[in-house]
Amino acid sequence: MSNQQAALFISHGAPTLPIEDSPTRHFLTQLGQTLPRPRAIIVVSAHWESTIPMVNLAENPETMYDFGGFPSILYTLRYPARTDLKLAADVVDKLRESGLRIGTTDQRSLDHGMWTPLMLMYPEADIPLVMVSLPHGASADTFFQMGRALRALRDDNVLIIGSGSYTHNLWQLSPDGSATPPWAAAFANWMDLALQENRQQDILRWKQLAPLARENHPTDEHFNPLLVVMGAASDATTPVKLHDDWRMGSLSMACWRFD
Repeated sequence: MSNQQAALFISHGAPTLPIEDSPTRHFLTQLGQTLPRPRAIIVVSAHWESTIPMVNLAENPETMYDFGGFPSILYTLRYPARTDLKLAADVVDKLRESGLRIGTTDQRSLDHGMWTPLMLMYPEADIPLVMVSLPHGASADTFFQMGRALRALRDDNVLIIGSGSYTHNLWQLSPDGSATPPWAAAFANWMDLALQENRQQDILRWKQLAPLARENHPTDEHFNPLLVVMGAASDATTPVKLHDDWRMGSLSMACWRFD
């Protein structure tokens, strides 16, 4: 039996994801039950950026409430997963061997880009984690390189998750249930086709080639996790779209699997 795991891109949406009755919440709950159980999870989140890639070495990271103005129940939720310190050391080594300058910290807590999907997929918090940051302002090639450096770990029953958002313009949101605006649909349709055709070089140049890229991502951080997991994919393997939904008009909740 193969122990190879996938790499997943998950659109995590608002911090209310674990408590809302939504298609994405139900999808993630089911996904955790259907995927082969990993021995550990490497997770990169749009909400942890740093000057250089950082690997968290906090043995028992706290749950971070990196948001405001949401229902008070969210501030009582905890995701008490531990860090796999041996795997974290392997992650540091592999990233450094790829030519990247890497740092470590023992002070990082789980941000909501990490714990909201994990709480639905693995509610017992009994799968150890390794948290890796995204280097702020890095090139698309750098994020892809990070995934390439880590992809061999998939063969050792390690699941890689990139948590971000397929589209993410919080200044253009509409009431829930609103129609998807043409500028968001155009970007998502272009990206769907590029992924389904495995046009990696086009996706790495998404800011130049995708229609209305800056309308959908005024900043890059929610798209960059997709580039990491694309780098973690096996050569010539076409990604598969696992889920699609739209919230507040223009916020895509698309999730993709890379094998």
